[in-house]
Amino acid sequence: MLEVIVEKIGRDTTFGKIIEIVEQAEKSRAPVQRIADRLAAGLVYFAFGAAAFTLIVTRNFTSTIAVIIVAGACGVAAGTPLAILAGIGSAARRGIITKGGLYLEQLSRVDTIVLDKTGTLTLGIPEVTAVRAINNATENDVLQTAAIAEQHSEHPLGEAIVRCAHEHNLSLREYSQLRYSPGKGIVCEESNTRIFVGTRALFEENGVPVPADALSEVEGGNGACKTVVLVGRDQKILGAVTLADQLRAEARQAVNDLKAQGYRVILLTGDSSDTARAIGRELGVDKAIGDLLPEQKVEKIRELLRTGRKVAMVGDGVNDAPALAEATVGVAMGQGSDVALETADVTLMTSDLSRLVEVLAISKRCYRVIMFNFWGTIGVDTVGIILAFFGLLAPIIAALIHVGSELAFILNSARLFRQQPPGPS
Repeated sequence: MLEVIVEKIGRDTTFGKIIEIVEQAEKSRAPVQRIADRLAAGLVYFAFGAAAFTLIVTRNFTSTIAVIIVAGACGVAAGTPLAILAGIGSAARRGIITKGGLYLEQLSRVDTIVLDKTGTLTLGIPEVTAVRAINNATENDVLQTAAIAEQHSEHPLGEAIVRCAHEHNLSLREYSQLRYSPGKGIVCEESNTRIFVGTRALFEENGVPVPADALSEVEGGNGACKTVVLVGRDQKILGAVTLADQLRAEARQAVNDLKAQGYRVILLTGDSSDTARAIGRELGVDKAIGDLLPEQKVEKIRELLRTGRKVAMVGDGVNDAPALAEATVGVAMGQGSDVALETADVTLMTSDLSRLVEVLAISKRCYRVIMFNFWGTIGVDTVGIILAFFGLLAPIIAALIHVGSELAFILNSARLFRQQPPGPS
């Protein structure tokens, strides 16, 4: 007999949540929709005013009726929400979930893309590549100590360390207390001793000396996608665990496409500055900054916003959530943490960076269509009213222009349902 355990049903499942988000997005109103409503109302008042003026000046009822008939606002009133709905739907079909038209509109104005490293530019599946020991410790001592602290961690680096310890058949004793410092590491107590696993900043804030020569010895040189985790017990550093992650296959092309489209691309990471610069050079980003705590990432986002930049932050981890919330638009990778997914405004369900390029293209195309409809409606109404005022437009022709132009603007919005975003450059 087959026994199946169901953990979530209906709206509680991932698929159910996606449906709920898309439904909410379709109901939400972007600022440009409110502008469209005001413009539509303004055009109606303008048409009646122009008709009254025509009747007073020309005393011609035919011209007056033609003025009323030719003016229309449906191309704006109906075309704008249709364009936004088409944009949201087009993105959803590509595995890109937006929480509302507001964020699609904001994406169209973004000029700066900020990328996290782990899980965003990399696969987020690090592996231990080296264990270095000093101060009479052995490599197994270093690995076992690190794994004791990380044994219940959900961070990719912690999981990789624990996995490696199990592969080496190392026993992991339970710790009694644990304190997690976001962006720095873990401090825990085990067998009446304190264990430190994390960055140099973690050691220094706990009064554990990290001599420069010892640091140089255990780091062994950082490279692209490499992370060095220091390990210590009580007041002594024992060594370090080096982990390497693999760049996403599409990362370099995605960065190239973003830069080709005029975006400024910045890398912010909690990894060392050397690692950040190495990855930055490999991918060709405009700027790479390392050694950042979560709150420092937020401050970097704020600095960009203060200079007038419109920023899209792309990340996947718990530590990225504050920066995702601070940015103009937060974009989460679909395989990221629940906190990141909840905080983000846009989610790339396939965790494929090329989807970021696509959703930016969709947002810009959607905004261009809306602006074309705005100015097209104003232009057609203005020219039509002038022609009708001078008696150059019969009511039947005015009706054809009214229906034809508004149908054209609505179809212009509807074509977004079928259009494909431009491929990689």
